[in-house]
Amino acid sequence: MCRWVAYSGQPIFLGQLVADPEHSLIHQSRNAEEAKVGINGDGFGLGWYGERDEPGLYRETLPAWSDDNLRHIARQVRSRLFFAHVRASTGTATSRANCHPFAHGRWLFMHNGQIGGWSRLRRAVEARIPDALYACRTGTTDSEAMFLMTLGQGGETDPVGAMTGTLSALRALMVDAGIDEPLRVTAALSDGSRLYAFRYASDGRPPSLYWRQTASAIEIVSEPVDRHRDEWHAVPDRSALVCCARCACEVVPLAVEEPARAEAA
Repeated sequence: MCRWVAYSGQPIFLGQLVADPEHSLIHQSRNAEEAKVGINGDGFGLGWYGERDEPGLYRETLPAWSDDNLRHIARQVRSRLFFAHVRASTGTATSRANCHPFAHGRWLFMHNGQIGGWSRLRRAVEARIPDALYACRTGTTDSEAMFLMTLGQGGETDPVGAMTGTLSALRALMVDAGIDEPLRVTAALSDGSRLYAFRYASDGRPPSLYWRQTASAIEIVSEPVDRHRDEWHAVPDRSALVCCARCACEVVPLAVEEPARAEAA
């Protein structure tokens, strides 16, 4: 399972979450504590908003702990809203195109989890991506497909409703294909203004996800980056976290439709 960090608030250097804390994202890339495996060495990525409407991206296939460029960039780049991600592949190739975050226009997206039975479902899922968005697909991951599918469901106007529709459609495809593996998701989505996070699992065992809000910032993480555990709140399963820099975060339910399996004749 991957690990990630999302930040929105007063501009800070990326390194203040990515590299500096005791349990920073770089530390989690080989010492994750709340994932199936402790090593997340199949690449990493940064996405941040600066002077332009569209986000900047830096993605690489090296492990986060071994790339000096990551530390240099994180030390120098300051942003009011950024994503950072370290990857543990669930079967797709280690390539820059498969590293998170993914960007389209002004939107950023990153994901931790899996679409169960992806190799069997890939063609059916990709058929749900509108042609105009499918032309932007550069990688082979289930995560990028989920992102484009969500935008195609109306994600630019109703991100929570679109993600709910995407997860419901994925569950229907999985049940129709007789796939018993779970759908597990923690994901972050932003247009550079609002920040959305999602946590869901079809088997009731979602990947870990936490958040905290101060007077100046919102931080959403796969694992707390420090030992002040009392400051962090778990995002409930089957929920979305809706945040903006000048308002309190709101937890809203994800009303994902769970299709019933057809009984054997």
